[in-house]
Amino acid sequence: MTIPNMLTIFRILLTPVFILLLFHGDQMAKFWALVVFIVASITDAYDGYYARKYDQVTEQGKFLDPLADKILVSSAFISFAVIGLVDYWMVALIIFRDLFITGLRMLMSRKGFEMVTSKIAKMKTGTQLGIIVFILIYIGFKPLALQWLTPAIHFVTEFQLIYALSLLATAFTVFTGFDYLYSNRALIQNFFKEQND
Repeated sequence: MTIPNMLTIFRILLTPVFILLLFHGDQMAKFWALVVFIVASITDAYDGYYARKYDQVTEQGKFLDPLADKILVSSAFISFAVIGLVDYWMVALIIFRDLFITGLRMLMSRKGFEMVTSKIAKMKTGTQLGIIVFILIYIGFKPLALQWLTPAIHFVTEFQLIYALSLLATAFTVFTGFDYLYSNRALIQNFFKEQND
């Protein structure tokens, strides 16, 4: 097994650890959930870079890497919804978009149709990760009651920044889904035409 694939599997294994820490009652647990999530996100950036640099791109990696991303990001948003930080309808839209696009891409790939990821679609995961980290910083440091952080925490709460950023992430995720379909519209048409012939 290649190093990039090992990093991807490691990211998948970190997800349940992240969830357990997020829901643990200990005061420091949410802070450690933030640390675990950041480590997992770093492996996401590094495994792709390593695979391309050292020519270790594999079919297994092409399947596992986006799957690991979906597991990590979806787990975070679902957890936030359960905690009451993010609305369920936002989470539903984010997960539906990701599952639909991933499923369509896998289905078409099996028939030899390789969909092209647009530049804006590549920004989607980064946006989601950034907002998740922001939320984790908020809930990770809030219980510590550090005096120098009080104004920042008050600002986030008063102006409902978590709701606003979650809404932004949802809108951007849905938009990138439509953009992805539009960018690959000719390929998708050819795929379904071939299925009907």
